[in-house]
Amino acid sequence: MFKKILIANRGEIALRVIRTCREMGIKTVAVYSTADRDSLHVKFADEAVCIGKPQSAESYLNIAHLMAAAEITNADAVHPGYGFLAENPKFAQICNDHGIKFIGPTPDMINSMGDKITAKETMIKAGVPVVPGGEGLLQSVDEAKSLAKNMGYPVIIKATAGGGGKGMRIVWEDTEMEKAYDTAKLEAAASFKNDGIYMEKYVEEPRHIEIQIAGDQYGTICHLSERDCSIQRRHQKLVEESPSPFMTDELRYKMGEAAKKAAGAINYESVGTVEFLVDKDRNFYFMEMNTRIQVEHCVTEEVINFDLIKEQIKIAMGDRISGADYIPMNHAIECRINAEDPYNDFRPSPGRITSLNQPGGHGVRVDSHVYAGYVIPPYYDSMIGKLITIAQTRQEAIQTMYRALSEYVIEGVKTTIPFHLQLMQDERFRSGDFNTKFLDRFELK
Repeated sequence: MFKKILIANRGEIALRVIRTCREMGIKTVAVYSTADRDSLHVKFADEAVCIGKPQSAESYLNIAHLMAAAEITNADAVHPGYGFLAENPKFAQICNDHGIKFIGPTPDMINSMGDKITAKETMIKAGVPVVPGGEGLLQSVDEAKSLAKNMGYPVIIKATAGGGGKGMRIVWEDTEMEKAYDTAKLEAAASFKNDGIYMEKYVEEPRHIEIQIAGDQYGTICHLSERDCSIQRRHQKLVEESPSPFMTDELRYKMGEAAKKAAGAINYESVGTVEFLVDKDRNFYFMEMNTRIQVEHCVTEEVINFDLIKEQIKIAMGDRISGADYIPMNHAIECRINAEDPYNDFRPSPGRITSLNQPGGHGVRVDSHVYAGYVIPPYYDSMIGKLITIAQTRQEAIQTMYRALSEYVIEGVKTTIPFHLQLMQDERFRSGDFNTKFLDRFELK
């Protein structure tokens, strides 16, 4: 059993980890930048250490500061949460070198899935379906044009070290290639300090469906069913749900087995997610593997009644998992509540929350770190919290979500609540007729 865990993150995920640790009898250390001194995760942890200025590079991404905080508080483990250094093999290695357990996979496992080209090659060897594409990184615009011509437009250029839509460009015809190539390369370099890019065939209007997996240190791997993350804007997820309304028992079995193959190919330990694109004919293709806890992990927790953070910690302690696969027992939907103005192209809206009323009642869960008077800083992700509803059917979950959104009052900043309210009433969404391009034709009223 760990005695004390330092949480190398902020906001709602830090608070989420603190709650599970408290239930397990484990002490916690919060770290915070000067901009986050009033955050709830700082107030609720057993200890708190300021690690720097508001800019992420000087605080949450500063490995030296994080390690110093771990050493002065005698933490014997670090939980990275998601984002920041959660998938940084260097950080994981430094933790291990200093006798501090990194709660997640090994540095080699992170490395093997962090580079998209390497991950794709690994999946091909493991027999997991992948999107057709070129071999290796693109070396020139001419090579990109030649490959696209052979493959057939449209194609998509991606950053090999990427994620979240950064360094990604869809190319519909030859005349667009040079600009797309240059901008993708520049954005990849700026976002990941790695300008490597590669090309795949673009799957038009797919579903984005991911499989939650868990693996222990003894080679046992299981899947914990799927999440549909197709409602997204600019490759950023806004709504997630489980089970997917597009899923069949046969498809769940095939995707679950493929996800376990993907994890087994690198002897994966910890919890993680294998993400797939699924076309209209239910053909699925490996997209990437996230070697960390996901923002939307709570959707899975609610449909299988399972604490994934606790499982992650127990695996890191050397516990065995059962190896049983899971099927959703209920239906859960998550809406990401962000400090953004949906009427102004979702522009970030940092500032002070002057009034707050969070919803409650049967089938409602709110994961958030804010309160009335809290100031949302401009330096980080704009998420205020996650609203999750749980019911026996999808339609009931939608109705509960609409009711809960109607009760959710946040004043002082703009939020995505009006967008979610309209979405819950949209007939196409309610019928399950959507894909990753759904919001391209969605008009906010």
